[in-house]
Amino acid sequence: MAAPQLSLKARALRFLSMREHSRLELGRKLSKYAEEGDDVEALLDLLEKNNWLSQERFSESLIHRRAARFGNSRIVAELQSHGVKGEALQELKAGLADSETARACEVWQRKFGEVATDPKERNKQMRFLMLRGFSQRAVQAAMKGVDLDEFDEQ
Repeated sequence: MAAPQLSLKARALRFLSMREHSRLELGRKLSKYAEEGDDVEALLDLLEKNNWLSQERFSESLIHRRAARFGNSRIVAELQSHGVKGEALQELKAGLADSETARACEVWQRKFGEVATDPKERNKQMRFLMLRGFSQRAVQAAMKGVDLDEFDEQ
């Protein structure tokens, strides 16, 4: 027996029950299943009106998932790819900037643990952090072997 086909709204609620989605991402997923006469934009408006779809919650969720592993530029680029822009993006960037150096130190500590004396190894460590999206300032602080307790006191 075949399972009954889900309505567009049911699909949207199923996607949202698994994790937060951006409006752009959810619209893209739902458009695959839209049939003649289905208005995806109207459904997205209804979901936002009922607070089932929230750009703020999505942004916070993405930052929470990515902050322990990635730097500001990588997180901001991902937010932009999901349609977050304007003042909301500026506020999120400001919040991320406060903790970037400490996060870079934590990532570096987990991966390497000690400052390399060999220039080749040192460059490898710096490239690793840079590719993760950390700023030059945060990478330099992490490479100096800054004690994480110093950031807690500031």
